[in-house]
Amino acid sequence: MNELLTSIRAFLDERVIPLEREFLSSPFAAMEPRLAALRAEVRKRNLWAPHLPAALGGRGLSLTDFAHVSALLGETPIGHYVFNCQAPDIGNCELLIAHGTDEQKGRWLEPLARGEIRSCFSMTEPEFAGSNPVWIGTTATREGDRYRVDGHKWFTSSADGAAFTIVMAVTAAGAPPHERASQIIVPLDTPGVTHVRNISVMGDTGSGYASHAELRFESVRVPVANRIGDEGAGFTLAQERLGPGRIHHCMRWLGICERAFRLMCTRAATRELAPGEPLGAQQSVQHWIAESRAEIDAARLLVLDTARQVEEQGSHAARDRISLIKFHVAGVLLRVLDRAIQVHGALGMTDDTPLAYWYRHERGARIYDGPDEVHKNAVARRILKAHGMRSRER
Repeated sequence: MNELLTSIRAFLDERVIPLEREFLSSPFAAMEPRLAALRAEVRKRNLWAPHLPAALGGRGLSLTDFAHVSALLGETPIGHYVFNCQAPDIGNCELLIAHGTDEQKGRWLEPLARGEIRSCFSMTEPEFAGSNPVWIGTTATREGDRYRVDGHKWFTSSADGAAFTIVMAVTAAGAPPHERASQIIVPLDTPGVTHVRNISVMGDTGSGYASHAELRFESVRVPVANRIGDEGAGFTLAQERLGPGRIHHCMRWLGICERAFRLMCTRAATRELAPGEPLGAQQSVQHWIAESRAEIDAARLLVLDTARQVEEQGSHAARDRISLIKFHVAGVLLRVLDRAIQVHGALGMTDDTPLAYWYRHERGARIYDGPDEVHKNAVARRILKAHGMRSRER
């Protein structure tokens, strides 16, 4: 494992990080040929898709081992993409491996694993609170051997240029809330699918893989065979997908923290307020550095222990820990980024470093995959229930 991490670190330092400035200032399409060349080189070095089983061209790493890799790749905005383990493709691959039919695996999973296509996941809707994931308006109505999908989605990450999306849609409106929806593969070139726009996130619209889209589905017809798992199992599959997914997110965030921490320390040690007076001599800066180191290290241990629990007990049994790492690591991430930007001064507000890019795009860490407040409430309620508190019936 140490040899693998050393190889990845060397490749990132030598080949990937030097492209960051261009990535931050160019449309994704302009960068794609150079990124494709890097992806080909990663494959030649046998570093490709380390999370996937060997049968799909990966290295078959466990969730815990891949967590270490994910933290390394997170130190650059293009690390995961270059190694073909980027969200949302990584979650869709895991979903198809566990629940896809042979036909679905052949048509969608295998090209994803080879990096020939990209995918996305359509769940969030502008008309409904994302904090209540069972409350959605998109429907998939059965018409013989096909579904007719109608609905409106947004923040469908990486839809621009993707081959297909997995749509969460209501298939049984009268069923209990957690049994109403199913997950259905919809090729994005199907008639009735409209890519409305790439959504501007704090002034950055993005493009290609590095974007979030608004999509409309109007009388979109796809085969029933495109459904993943049983009808009505959509929410269960989403929860299963989100367990490992939050491990991936949190370790990527910790990778960002590590890079921001190094940039902050270098700036503090070399930037002078006056001749012979380094910025790092300021007590407030020293406190930021010490607090950041402690928070990053503690968060890493919490995430790795949660990954172990997920592997041993499953996502449902580890749900409290999964919620804990989601809001805790998101908070650490934003505090470390804020301190690093403050130490860089005006430079930290520019795209001459990746700090401003991360601050724009990772503020959403406290919102997506469930707002922090929802996770805190859920964990606290279960803790209090164990201590004898009874909740009022609603």
